Amino acid sequence: MSSVQTFAESVIASIEKVIVGKRASVELAVASLLCQGHLLIEDVPGVGKTMLARSIARSLGCSFRRIQFTPDMLPSDVTGVSIYNQESKKFEFRPGPVMAQIVLSDEINRATPKTQAALLEAMQERQVTVDGTTHILPKPFMVLATQNPIEYEGTFPLPEAQLDRFLLRVRLGYPSPADEVNVLERQQYRHPLDELDQQVSVEDLMAAQESIKAMYTDISIKKYIVELVNHTRAHAEAYLGASPRGSLALYRASQARAAMEGRDFVLPDDVKALAVPALAHRVILNPAARLRDVTADDIIQEILNNLPVPGGDLRPTN
Repeated sequence: MSSVQTFAESVIASIEKVIVGKRASVELAVASLLCQGHLLIEDVPGVGKTMLARSIARSLGCSFRRIQFTPDMLPSDVTGVSIYNQESKKFEFRPGPVMAQIVLSDEINRATPKTQAALLEAMQERQVTVDGTTHILPKPFMVLATQNPIEYEGTFPLPEAQLDRFLLRVRLGYPSPADEVNVLERQQYRHPLDELDQQVSVEDLMAAQESIKAMYTDISIKKYIVELVNHTRAHAEAYLGASPRGSLALYRASQARAAMEGRDFVLPDDVKALAVPALAHRVILNPAARLRDVTADDIIQEILNNLPVPGGDLRPTN
């Protein structure tokens, strides 16, 4: 897995030229990329959510499109539309911004649920259907969506089906005072993003994505993941637990983390490190829990603290 580790370190180093002091969040973004998953970046305005997405696209040399979601936006503004050509007397498909390799869905929760739903088919099936015709999306394809917390005015909560399609959710948070001074110094004359060059090729990315699938995961680790997810469904504070898609997301993300660390097998530490980013956004709290300010992160952490961890030699036998 040294090739995956080298790939990841190269991309992370490139992103960190722009995103300062957020190593853990950057690593989660790269893990999501390696798993061919989508990333939800949730935080207050101005902490670098959009810059993270643009930095990833620049580092990979992928085609990049940005969709600024607004309340008056229509689904066709995302997927594209068929327009009648007077000369050919035929309808021609004009692709929307979703037809790119890296798609930034900026402030996704400012659009109405109808427009948010335009991304559902694209995120799960890597295709869009317009007027009965299916259009295949390019490879690789990744949606990086940013959203502001729903308690801010002018936002619509993402539906459960939409949340479940994001592999991981990350929060950047405010930088430390020292990191914020570093940001000011770096942007004194120009933005670091302007100087960011492609670090790896799309072919390297796709090869790394295939390597992740071959990561050895002991059966006890797989059972640990499933038991963890099952506990979210049975938890007294949860109205709805994580789905089987959540189990698969945690499994894939754990494989990616192990490869990024230079190992060829998954450890329980990989699962524990990724449980909250992979599962918390899939857990819906019951009203009583929300009144007591219990969060989905708290539930996942409580389960991790009480669930027995697999032991023994978890390396491949061959």
